[in-house]
Amino acid sequence: MLEDLKSNNLAWSLRKTEADPQFFKRLEGQQSPEYLWIGCSDSRVPANEIVGLDPGELFVHRNVANLAPPQDANYLSVLQFAVDVLKVKHIMVVGHYGCGGVAAAIDGQRRGLVDHWLHPIREVHAEHKHELEAIGDEKSMLNRLCELNVARQVRNVAADVFVQDAWARGQQLSVHGWVYSLSNGLVTDLEVGISSLEDYQKALAGPR
Repeated sequence: MLEDLKSNNLAWSLRKTEADPQFFKRLEGQQSPEYLWIGCSDSRVPANEIVGLDPGELFVHRNVANLAPPQDANYLSVLQFAVDVLKVKHIMVVGHYGCGGVAAAIDGQRRGLVDHWLHPIREVHAEHKHELEAIGDEKSMLNRLCELNVARQVRNVAADVFVQDAWARGQQLSVHGWVYSLSNGLVTDLEVGISSLEDYQKALAGPR
């Protein structure tokens, strides 16, 4: 079963070794990424490939609609390991236009457990209802909701005790908000980054 995937794996391994005979030896010896990527599970958004990084250079956490919920032990475990053990310097929350999770959060259909998972997006939608309703077409509205969701998750990451403790002890750490376009393969920095406790306080005081 899955012979094509196994063949692809063998070909990939051979290519990496031919280009760099010590590649896998280095990977085996250590993991020292400077980046944590919190992104969507969507199969069209391959984290390492988008930013041109090899295995070992990007620590990755993915879930439906790139959420950073403070109640999720899986996300929190990844965040703590990245901040306290790996000492990453940058955390990127990366949403993408055309996100099915964002659309599903507000389309009124019932899908089961995922409806509970997507509840934070409905909260973002409610808080920005007037802005979103003023947008003329549904696609543009959903794209804007994707951006607003990223901004909210950036604040969630920055609010976490692991991140705040890191800043308090002087650790270099920045949280960034990006959105990826499926139509052209480019990421856009939404300029909602937070790099210190002072930045976090300003973000709380600003527009939400």
